[in-house]
Amino acid sequence: MAKILMIISASDTLTLADGTAHPTGFWAEEVAASHQVLTEAGHQVDIATPGGARPTVDAISLDRRGGVEPEAAAAFRTYLESIDAALATPLDLATVRAADYAVLYLPGGHAPMADLAASAELGALLADADHRGGIITALCHGAAALLSAERPDGSFVFTGRALTGFSDAEEREGGLGEKAPWLVETRLAERGARLRTGAPWSDTVIVDGNLITGQNPQSSLSTARQVLAALKAA
Repeated sequence: MAKILMIISASDTLTLADGTAHPTGFWAEEVAASHQVLTEAGHQVDIATPGGARPTVDAISLDRRGGVEPEAAAAFRTYLESIDAALATPLDLATVRAADYAVLYLPGGHAPMADLAASAELGALLADADHRGGIITALCHGAAALLSAERPDGSFVFTGRALTGFSDAEEREGGLGEKAPWLVETRLAERGARLRTGAPWSDTVIVDGNLITGQNPQSSLSTARQVLAALKAA
């Protein structure tokens, strides 16, 4: 059994390009499907957030506004209710150590753009985990959280690494569009990551050594299963 730390944003709003506050949170499928795959395989999944605050589920990830059919939404809602105790009392991100976990797992929703992308605590954790060769996983907008990982000289930990995340095309087609304060794919590329995105809404997972990334909610199951494969091979 491996110990996995699922790091979820604690933000429930994102400031848009025009300065207005947009309600947000974690994407239901990305947390529920990933958590279920990992725990059903026998692994321990702890949840951490900045400040140990309870995370908020993005309401549109549980209805057709987010492209989620009622049957799927009901299943995600039921699973989230089954892990409500863990979501209600997450670990404080500032208190966890990379050495205690085989995997750091970053699900999305737009919320990571609001807090995790600029979190010094997360950045130090990711840099330490990468240095140790621990598995680092980011899904959809969770890839924004990778931007926090800088070395003492200010260089980006994941420069030159192949990865994916919510694409600019997806943001424009079914995300915030021009209202987005910035674009995840573009920002990661500007920092030197080698972006490998598939067609919009395709199930796309990229593996580069210990770094496993999934493009969108449709990649949730495949991303979690790739983590299982990496743990098995370790």
